[in-house]
Amino acid sequence: MPAFRPFAFLSLQPDYSKRIFGLDLMRALAIFFVVMGHGSMLEKADTGFPWVALVPGVELFFVLSGFLIGGILLRLFRESPDFGFPQLKKFWIRRWFRTLPNYYLVLILNIIAVYFGWINEKFSHFNWTFFLFLQNFSGPFTDFFWESWSLSVEEWFYILFPLTLAVVLLAGHILQRKDAAPGSLAVAKNKLFLFSILVFLLVPFLLRLCIASRMQVDQFWLGVKIFKVVIFRLDSIALGLFAAFIKDRYPGFWFTARKAGFVLGLILIYTILYTTWPPDSFLTKNFQIFLQSLGCFLLLPGFDSIRRAPRRLVRIVTHVSLISYSMYLLNLALIAEVINKNFPPRGPRSAWGMYFLYCFAVVFFSTLMYKYFEKPTTEMRDRYAS
Repeated sequence: MPAFRPFAFLSLQPDYSKRIFGLDLMRALAIFFVVMGHGSMLEKADTGFPWVALVPGVELFFVLSGFLIGGILLRLFRESPDFGFPQLKKFWIRRWFRTLPNYYLVLILNIIAVYFGWINEKFSHFNWTFFLFLQNFSGPFTDFFWESWSLSVEEWFYILFPLTLAVVLLAGHILQRKDAAPGSLAVAKNKLFLFSILVFLLVPFLLRLCIASRMQVDQFWLGVKIFKVVIFRLDSIALGLFAAFIKDRYPGFWFTARKAGFVLGLILIYTILYTTWPPDSFLTKNFQIFLQSLGCFLLLPGFDSIRRAPRRLVRIVTHVSLISYSMYLLNLALIAEVINKNFPPRGPRSAWGMYFLYCFAVVFFSTLMYKYFEKPTTEMRDRYAS
């Protein structure tokens, strides 16, 4: 007689052999830090939790996303004689089936929740731009589905970087000499890929330098007007692509630098976190967030080298990693804010109770959304991207 498993409907049963534990760990930590930061009901009870500065989870997500996408794009770019519309279409379809269904489902749920007053956000701040990820493309937005800002950064990177690759490759074909030696195109493609990365590292910095540095901001508007605007943040994901390029071209260095890079990354991250950065200063507006991303970039070789762990830990970390996207979409408005408005803590004891309820709800509902919606819609991409 099979054992009774009351929570079998939450079991994901992934293929562990196809996963890299260290990268799953990095993603799990990233979403853990995000969820911890969004557990704002504890702040209202003056507990001061979590008592220490947290590594910025979104920056971990950005560089990890760029690293994973970079490996895919580098292979696709190198293996395609003409990196044109068929390759772009295939890449975009695969990415959009992975990200868009969840996003639009949660966007609709946010619209419903705000419209009926279930959470304290402003329905007047919702508009059509959310459907096209334009809500923070070149300017700020507030008071509605705030966590979507990072998704806009990623989606626009997925659009703009492959387009840039196609353009620079076309330019390379035009400029290439007819008598070029065999194999020179492969060498040129590596250089063109690196050139495209450098473009995405340089342009956001120049935009911050020319536009963001002139803005007058306090701590709140520093985040909203600069750190959460697409055109100022694309370089964070580009750092992840640069990491993928380094691993591909210099695997020996990638491996040997893992320990030193990890230590330097932690030192840099916590130096930034525990240093006073006046919000309206030139250095803060132009360098603070990039240096945080750089610290996360330095952690990548270390995480990528972790391939084994105790079985129970692997199961927990992999589960959280798989549901991390659903956790990111659900945790703030649809769970944290619902709890804040309807069950506000009245002291430290009730705050802890609400916090554990919040954490349980995030994992529970995110697992359901991943297993019964996100995973099935993602698997549909093979049918349309072939």
